[in-house]
Amino acid sequence: MQLSDILIEGPWGERHLLGLEKLSAGQIETVLNLAEHLDRVTEGGTRKLDVLRGLVVANLFFENSTRTKTSFSLAARRLGADTVDFTASSSSLSKGETFIDTALTIEAMGVHLVVCRHRTPGTPHLLARHLKSGVLNAGDGTHEHPTQGLLDILTIRRRFGHIHGLTVALVGDIRHSRVARSNIHGLLKLGARVIVCGPSTLVPQEISKLGVEVACNLDKILPEVDCVNLLRVQFERQRGAFFPSIAEYAHFFGMNGQRIRRAKDHLLVLAPGPINRGVELTPEVADGPHSAILNQVSNGLLVRMACLSLLAKEAGIQAPVAAAGGAV
Repeated sequence: MQLSDILIEGPWGERHLLGLEKLSAGQIETVLNLAEHLDRVTEGGTRKLDVLRGLVVANLFFENSTRTKTSFSLAARRLGADTVDFTASSSSLSKGETFIDTALTIEAMGVHLVVCRHRTPGTPHLLARHLKSGVLNAGDGTHEHPTQGLLDILTIRRRFGHIHGLTVALVGDIRHSRVARSNIHGLLKLGARVIVCGPSTLVPQEISKLGVEVACNLDKILPEVDCVNLLRVQFERQRGAFFPSIAEYAHFFGMNGQRIRRAKDHLLVLAPGPINRGVELTPEVADGPHSAILNQVSNGLLVRMACLSLLAKEAGIQAPVAAAGGAV
């Protein structure tokens, strides 16, 4: 099977995936539609394909990650690619080698696609200017996390059948959230109404310039909402106290059983993870019928398979065709 056998019609044309801000609605829908197609072709991501056989995907993660890193590695292997996992603490960066020289060295080993997560906004964009490989942003500081945004949107679309006309609330630490920004760009382009909600100290007022509504009272907006995405409070990025206590945050912005009962019957609850039970949401909500948290994880594998496939296509990369007799 060749890469062309699994691809579907739709606009793309990107060598890199650095964010959703610059993508069109059509390009976003291409990723979502391909993810849906791959779900069918791979039987929910369990069947392995060989369309990227001979391809090498390098995971350059300069921040800790469980879901994203594992998901990208598994997505690459499900498509038949080889993977290289990079750990900053055991690399030559500790000896003074520059970030770009490290990336160029890894690329010179035959890498075709680079997945990068870094604490500094714009790092994947810097890589894209220096590498011949396709670059996929797995989260850069507080800027964007495009595949998380795409998998969140796919989860919503699979539940409701559409995005246009839905009201989606992003609740929590908006100030430090790259997930929020990718969700905002993608949801607005597909016609959703987006409300950001959280403590006033964690919701920058200038974010309204992106076209979202800003609220600081969850109980007031909840009856209008079709989907609520509960963002993690990112204590590791905060410098200073943004609210009096965790208990007070949970009281005003945590999703619990009482709030669920006041919401729409079809309310969809998302959380990008890792979730802090008892803070952003209670166990009753996390494990309840409104929650699609585990669906997000499954959809993330499909979205990342779709993104790797599209970047490989744009780079003109094909799996080698087996010769007669089975030799490659």
